[in-house]
Amino acid sequence: MLTGKSIVVIGGDARHIEMMKQLIEKDATVYAIGYEELEENLEGLYLIQMDNLPKEEIDAIILPVTGLDQEGYAESHFADSSPQLSEEWLNEFPEHCLLFTGISTPYLNEITSFKNRLIKLFNRDDVAIYNSIPTAEGTVMFAIQQTDFTIHNSNVTILGLGRVGKTLIHTFKGLGANVSVYSRNDDELARIFEYQATPISFEDLEESMKTCNILINTIPTLVVTPSLISALPRDSLIIDLASKPGGVDFRFAKKRGIKAILAPGLPGLVASKTAGMILARVIHNIILENS
Repeated sequence: MLTGKSIVVIGGDARHIEMMKQLIEKDATVYAIGYEELEENLEGLYLIQMDNLPKEEIDAIILPVTGLDQEGYAESHFADSSPQLSEEWLNEFPEHCLLFTGISTPYLNEITSFKNRLIKLFNRDDVAIYNSIPTAEGTVMFAIQQTDFTIHNSNVTILGLGRVGKTLIHTFKGLGANVSVYSRNDDELARIFEYQATPISFEDLEESMKTCNILINTIPTLVVTPSLISALPRDSLIIDLASKPGGVDFRFAKKRGIKAILAPGLPGLVASKTAGMILARVIHNIILENS
């Protein structure tokens, strides 16, 4: 439980609503900045302005998953304007206060007072593994919506065997797809074989595209090049789950007439409640570990 702990949530999106509910249920005192247009009445939530926040009581600051932009703004989906956090304002919090963000940004990296107290949630294995579940479900949603054939017995190729890639294998195999997975790592190719999927090495990647129906990329560098896209059947679908700008040459895919979707951040898009519960669970544990 978070009894006696005070938390401020600054900016955010739909997943932060469920996160705040969960933290309140854990008996934390929760303040929110940048939620002036929140329609839902959350019992126990204190909507507050930046100047009125009791900083000396705050044990944790929770930023949007996108962190702060180069001018210190925290993206808020529930306010006309986003709150702006200066380094001077952040320096006024207690020395034990933790600063949570989804990803780091250059602006955050320059705040030296939080150098050892900046928690990058999306860099953590536990968050990534939990989030891989709604990510995989969202990928299935796109695959169903954007094709005119069943996933069952279709040829699905996954690029990358990271935390998301592993969950994608189990999800699409469970739907009866013929799953192949690309990796440049021999150990990972062995693991793919152990998962009863078809391993694809670098030398065989382009050839394997000729029979691919759904290509799913998880690698955050340009890997789906014009040569790979040229090898794909014209009725195939590309789903890019990598962080922006993605790992697909979207210009060439469009030129060739192949449908390609950039779909980062699926947990917040398709399962904001679950995504919020994941954030709350991990934040709760980290606060207790640092108490």
